[in-house]
Amino acid sequence: MNAGVAVQRTVVLVGLMGAGKTSIGRRLATRLGVPFIDADAEIEAAAGESITDIFARHGEQAFRDGERRVIARLLERPPHVLATGGGAFMDAENRERIAAMGTSVWLRAALDTLVRRLEKSRVQRPLLASGDLKEKVTKLMDERYPVYALADIVVETGEGPHEPVVDAILAALGTHKAPGTTV
Repeated sequence: MNAGVAVQRTVVLVGLMGAGKTSIGRRLATRLGVPFIDADAEIEAAAGESITDIFARHGEQAFRDGERRVIARLLERPPHVLATGGGAFMDAENRERIAAMGTSVWLRAALDTLVRRLEKSRVQRPLLASGDLKEKVTKLMDERYPVYALADIVVETGEGPHEPVVDAILAALGTHKAPGTTV
């Protein structure tokens, strides 16, 4: 079922909460014939508690430290599709490691799309749990979009079905030249 793209490096999906990293990532992994891994699920398994609990009991810095360790470990595995949490790519160490060992793909979504998608799940998301959702997402976009723009590949994700987004990622991966490769 490989979509004609040879997967030599892990494909790392980055972007804001609600951009579709998990749902698109699962479909992309299936099409590429490689495993899908959700970094947040791996963090919860390693910590033995939910991300919400980690934030509440230990704080954001402890979560970010654990996230960095888990992402480093995951990038050591054979190529796969890795969905990262919204803040993971903000960490310079994570970005360097991803650049060295993977291909980063930013799933960029519009504000209204993100707000609509996040309305139901915001209570499980520590950075969005209270206050005006649209205001919080706007602030995150302002802070994070310039850093996400450093990703190797940028693909728009919107209101429609996920398959065209997966197709766009596959097309971009087919033409992307990873560092250290020759033509």
